[in-house]
Amino acid sequence: MVASLCARRPRNLPPGGRRRPPATGGARRGWRRGDAEAAGPGQPIRGAMGWQPMGGVNVIAARGGAGRGATCGEAGPAAVAAASAGPGDDPEAVLRMRCLAGAQSAAELTPRWPPARPSTMHTLVFLSTRQVLQCQSAACQALPLLPRELFPLLFKVAFMDKKTVVLRELVHTWPFPLLSFQQLLQECAHCSRALLQERPSTESMQAVILGLTARLHTPETEAGTQPLGRKHTLRVLDMTGLLDDGVEQDPGTMSMWDCTAAVARTCIAQQQGGTAEPGLAPVPVEVRVDLRVNRASYAFLREALRSSADSPLRLCCRDLRAEDLPMRNTVALLQLLDAGCLRRVDLRFNNLGLRGLSVIIPHVARFQHLASLRLHYVHGDSRQPSVDGEDNFRYFLAQMGRFTCLRELSMGSSLLSGRLDQLLSTLQSPLESLELAFCALLPEDLRFLARSPHAVHLKKLDLSGNDLSGSQLEPFQGLLQAAAATLLHLELTECQLADTQLLATLPVLTRCASLRYLGLYGNPLSMAGLKELLRDSVAQAELRTVVHPFPVDCYEGLPWPPPASVLLEASINEEKFARVEAELHQLLLASGRAHVLWTTDIYGRLAADYFSL
Repeated sequence: MVASLCARRPRNLPPGGRRRPPATGGARRGWRRGDAEAAGPGQPIRGAMGWQPMGGVNVIAARGGAGRGATCGEAGPAAVAAASAGPGDDPEAVLRMRCLAGAQSAAELTPRWPPARPSTMHTLVFLSTRQVLQCQSAACQALPLLPRELFPLLFKVAFMDKKTVVLRELVHTWPFPLLSFQQLLQECAHCSRALLQERPSTESMQAVILGLTARLHTPETEAGTQPLGRKHTLRVLDMTGLLDDGVEQDPGTMSMWDCTAAVARTCIAQQQGGTAEPGLAPVPVEVRVDLRVNRASYAFLREALRSSADSPLRLCCRDLRAEDLPMRNTVALLQLLDAGCLRRVDLRFNNLGLRGLSVIIPHVARFQHLASLRLHYVHGDSRQPSVDGEDNFRYFLAQMGRFTCLRELSMGSSLLSGRLDQLLSTLQSPLESLELAFCALLPEDLRFLARSPHAVHLKKLDLSGNDLSGSQLEPFQGLLQAAAATLLHLELTECQLADTQLLATLPVLTRCASLRYLGLYGNPLSMAGLKELLRDSVAQAELRTVVHPFPVDCYEGLPWPPPASVLLEASINEEKFARVEAELHQLLLASGRAHVLWTTDIYGRLAADYFSL
């Protein structure tokens, strides 16, 4: 039988595909004095430093006047700017600088062990920084005098509070080689708010881009003339890791599509406009971004990638997502991307078929560091002769064998019945994430996967839309058994699992001790089945999210067995479901699991992206 790819988009998914959630938890990154060289080391500081109690907290305050000489290493680098203020400076700005200097010095002298626990409270350093940025013009004038250790927190506060003037100047005068959103906008020691889990402000993003433009027009000859001998050393602006598009649309925030357009416009304008002063070489900057492209934006993005090849602004794509893009356009974009930067290719609704896939795949395979390949809803061509179809499939498999770093493969809505062994056997290394939603898998496919080297490495598994209620149930349980030690994320939406199948699977499911997410939406489960699942899942200490279906008890006149279309479209008795929710909540409280989210919301961006696991 010819292996063809069929298209079926699940009814419960939005046109853009599955939602991407904000990552839970995540590394807490902060800056410390040892992270970078202090500005003006060894310079004398006017004034004495002493401990003064303030609200029960020991705070170092800078006092003007005569006093013993102190060095930056003794008093803390933040005191340099405050103590060096002259009599002609703005008194209000000086006061703010000194407040920030005292707070920073106190933080430096505070013992770092044991580490502080996460808190919603802001530190004194953060509050002082926020106060300093209230007057943006004064803050911009003071930036050359501030130690560079303060710049990371200044950036986060300015980005959060939309202090666009300061934000632009921070990017323009950034004193480090790398400016990374993933490092600066995460939860840190001074502020527990993780801005990467929110869609970015349009104003803040535009300010960053304007600062980058100003930076590109700063010649090398001017970069070393800054106060305190500081050079503008920015070489890499990493804007990756921003929250992808969700269901909610906020006109005040910037989507990934808007971000792609804004960066592309900057690339084109830079190439067309050149430098501000002819004859002076601009400082080159590499901009790392996640790009989104469709038919409407293809020509624009292609021009931007071409422009960046000979521009001081070098555009590097980390993750590429192309939607509804013809084959030739997809190939043209892939040829323009840097092979050393790309880690993910995500093709959706592209009407490729096996023939188109065999044309594109060799261009994808040249990215030797590619870690994720996602092929969503790739349409098959039923008119393709069987011999050509088999040849295209074999060629596709051969090209798949070229990937050496592939860790995630998504073949959603592809007809792989009886062919999964051929696909997975060609891969050089074990997968950690495998998405086979609506692939019409057979029992032998599941048995092969359970015995394969991939099973014991899987962190994420998506079998949505495959019927697991009949002869597939036993091999599915064997697959769970094989993956139990590593599995973190399990998606089983619309798998025809009723109470009988769920109860039979619970013993092996609860052995997945590290499981964090379980998706069961669209399965015909009753309230009794959900309660049994809740009781047994108490043993899974890492479980944080369960997306469950509306219990069949809450429907009226439901046929049995209910098809998935009925479960997704039939009306719910709201009173019955309110009682169900209340009972589940009480059971969670009684078992000490109130922190676990049980929800029917499939559009809430709760499912984790592979790279966030």
